[in-house]
Amino acid sequence: MTSRQRLLPLAWAGLCLVAFSGLAFAATNDRSPLDAADNWGRRAEGWADDYRVLVDVLRVVEVMFGTIGMTLATVVLAVLLFLRGHRLTASFAVATMVVAAGLTTAAKLWLGRGRPDWQDPVGILDSKSFPSGHASASAAYAAILIVLAVIFVRRSGMRRAAIAACVVVWLVVCADRVLLGRHYPTDVIAGSLLGVAVALVVMALLDPWPRLTAAQGTRLVDVVPSERRLSVILNPIKVESVGQFRALVTTMAADAGWSEPRWLYTTVADPGTGMAEIAAVQGSDLVLVCGGDGTVREVCAELAGTGIPIGIIPAGTGNLLARNLEIPLYLRSAIDVALNGQDRAIDLVAVSGDGIEDTHFMVMAGMGFDAAIMEGVNDSIKKRIGWIAYVISGLRSLMFPAQRIEISIDGGEFTRHRARTVVVGNVGFLQAGMPLLPDALIDDGLLDVVILHPANFFSWVPLVARVLTKAKRTDELVDRKVGATAVIRAGSDTPRQLDGDSIGPGRELRMKVVHGRVLARVPK
Repeated sequence: MTSRQRLLPLAWAGLCLVAFSGLAFAATNDRSPLDAADNWGRRAEGWADDYRVLVDVLRVVEVMFGTIGMTLATVVLAVLLFLRGHRLTASFAVATMVVAAGLTTAAKLWLGRGRPDWQDPVGILDSKSFPSGHASASAAYAAILIVLAVIFVRRSGMRRAAIAACVVVWLVVCADRVLLGRHYPTDVIAGSLLGVAVALVVMALLDPWPRLTAAQGTRLVDVVPSERRLSVILNPIKVESVGQFRALVTTMAADAGWSEPRWLYTTVADPGTGMAEIAAVQGSDLVLVCGGDGTVREVCAELAGTGIPIGIIPAGTGNLLARNLEIPLYLRSAIDVALNGQDRAIDLVAVSGDGIEDTHFMVMAGMGFDAAIMEGVNDSIKKRIGWIAYVISGLRSLMFPAQRIEISIDGGEFTRHRARTVVVGNVGFLQAGMPLLPDALIDDGLLDVVILHPANFFSWVPLVARVLTKAKRTDELVDRKVGATAVIRAGSDTPRQLDGDSIGPGRELRMKVVHGRVLARVPK
């Protein structure tokens, strides 16, 4: 965050603190300007008393967003951020909540305003009233979550929904304090102003936005020609604004010493193969691909063996290849890795089968339940809510019928199985870090196969538990195989998928690892 960028949050924080100071002065001196608002609090508490169910709900909210509840919420959030490598963001969250709590307590003791005399009698409070600690904590926490949504939630619809949810929860907490009579309305307003001001100041000082990876490591020796020719393959429907994306990439490319990018756009008819061919023919020294796993697969397959590095800018719903390569999902950081990272030789997998042309995959292939999920996803819902669309489809497909499956590894004899799904992976982790194939490595020249056969609905519970704990035991519920080639045959037409894209039903998939043929840019 530049000095100019820091001015905006600091300016808004200043306005909040000025308003807070005005309320503090009026609340502890001549309170007549506040009487109308505070007397409204008396009427609100009296109204709530007529609805005992409402009062019971308000008491639950009071406990949930009290000191213990907010402390636990802060610790959980900070730990999750820290484990995902966002240490500065975790520090921003902790610092905001600690400073907000400290200033709220100090203001209470200094100003010494008493509680309203119309409090709900259950759990009555006799500590100081101005400002509201619940309001300052919930406002600060909501501000933290809004910042996280702006940073990490790409889809504008989901980002707006997340921000709206944060605001609603904060308003519920504020209403709780007034309706229970714990605080004057002005206490709640002042607490909210203080919490927001603290979040803005800490954001300006600590800068929670992820650091660019190029700034964290030692720059590698350039091994490409001085012209450093750059091509960008973009699926235009995957970014909110093509113009803004182009401007960002162009600026960052120039800063990193690359030439003016040459732009190539995917189409419905050509999801990336033709664009990758053009980039190779034009002599590109680096190709950036921005899209989902399907677009990335097409580009990687076309550029395999050319020696041209591929920078992946994840913009899809799953982004499983990027996740498994530890490429950040934050847009600026992903572009930075693509421009300045180091090259890693990774495998791709050649695929053939009945009813499909010879093709490749980078992440996973599957037959059965997992492919039925991909097949059942509603595209319009997927555009609005992202990966949640897969959850909805998964619930509908949960009891996909078991199939008779035959599997051959490395040309060996076929073994027979009953399975609801068979997944062949070039990588090991699914969404949310689920380790479906924990031993899979994208550069080991091997395929990892998992055969899942939950006999009934309740069998999914131990199956998920074994996957999450990376249990090594194999049986009819979870079976595993490893080899450089794999052939899967089903007894009847079965849904099939490659990298999350349905390729239609069929009875066979033949797969072979092509070892180390793709150069992918990864973090240093």
